[in-house]
Amino acid sequence: MRIGVGTGFAGDRIEPAEILLEKGNLDYLVLECLAERTIALAQKRKLANKNLGYDPLLEKRMRSLLPKLTNKKTRIISNMGAANPIAGAEKIISIAQELNINVKVAIVTGDDVLSKLTDNYDVWESGKKLGDYEEVLSANAYIGANALLDALKSDAQIIITGRVADPSLFVAPMIHEFGWSLDELDKIAQGTVIGHLLECAGQLTGGYFADPGIKDIEGMATLGFPFADIESDGTAVFSKVEGTGGELTLSTMKEQLLYEVLNPHAYYTPDIIADFSKVKLEYLKKNHIKVSGVTAVGKPETLKVSIRYNAGLIGEGEITYAGPNAVARAELAGEIIRTRIGHLYSDFRVDLIGLNSAHRKNFRDTEPYEIRLRIAGKTNDPSLASLVGEEVEALYTNGPAGGGGARKNVVEVVGIISTFIEEQEVELNTLFKEWNSNETV
Repeated sequence: MRIGVGTGFAGDRIEPAEILLEKGNLDYLVLECLAERTIALAQKRKLANKNLGYDPLLEKRMRSLLPKLTNKKTRIISNMGAANPIAGAEKIISIAQELNINVKVAIVTGDDVLSKLTDNYDVWESGKKLGDYEEVLSANAYIGANALLDALKSDAQIIITGRVADPSLFVAPMIHEFGWSLDELDKIAQGTVIGHLLECAGQLTGGYFADPGIKDIEGMATLGFPFADIESDGTAVFSKVEGTGGELTLSTMKEQLLYEVLNPHAYYTPDIIADFSKVKLEYLKKNHIKVSGVTAVGKPETLKVSIRYNAGLIGEGEITYAGPNAVARAELAGEIIRTRIGHLYSDFRVDLIGLNSAHRKNFRDTEPYEIRLRIAGKTNDPSLASLVGEEVEALYTNGPAGGGGARKNVVEVVGIISTFIEEQEVELNTLFKEWNSNETV
């Protein structure tokens, strides 16, 4: 079987998915669009409007991909449902109706577990109790491949979900196609490494890898996304569509293998605890890498839950100083603001972008010609949040010479914490919606 990946995050490009669908001869196209922050922001949109909460680019992607899906064997699996898979499916059906394209959509729900949590749940990151956090707004469990199996047994060409774990989106069709038992742990572990390697899409073919003169990658402007040809034992050969940009190499594979892996001897998903330490990567020919050798350590006892809470506001302002002595003028401007209002905030930052904002230390030997000053303050008070930008804007005539291009902004802070829940607490469900010959089912 052949699985391709058409998106690696919520804001990904659409062209690689189009190319894979048109030229990749895929059995499955996975669109992976969720992370802790994106599911939290989706929940925020759903709270504001019950008809929203799915991926903001779902409509654009489906308008492009639905016509290309016609008369193809390919099935699409995606977590673009985010906080509202049912509304996402309804949007797909409405697009299909508008384009007069027959389609059946399976909807997998159950990851929203906010009603299951109590104040006594332990917060993984802080060691506190969930009740210690004010305004807990959403909670989504990472559900596994088993959640998708009923949908895969149907004739639905599109399967849309919420917070299914990234590798599990790929493992599920392997279980379905090859008839694996959920107790065949080594096969599921091997499927998990395939899913992990594919899940970030362009990162496997040179995106987030390229470093000019150090790690050069050809054709970055037309980066092709990967697919894997998978055998029934879980071994796979990775490749990409001929003629697309980027490169699939042992080095790009190794970097992605270790991406977001805390312990290669025990990589946790809802399906498996996999041992990546003995994985074998074999170069076959250009842009063809074989992967094998992953085994299982065991199965997790609980599921991780990603929780969103209200963490206050950040007020920010920016202004640019350029020309001789730009750094000193920017430093003076920052000190003026810090002196005036810095003590009013729970957290306060002065960043010289281009000098010390990323690593908090100046590594340059020469003074830059221009500096972007950024001031940020965290607070629960809306008026104090606005004050940061107001004070920065006032630097035009009350600060050092030559400031320009000021901007100001206030943003809500999306706080993310985690806990764990028993799998039996999660109530999975599969629904179906269909558009066929002018009749909606």
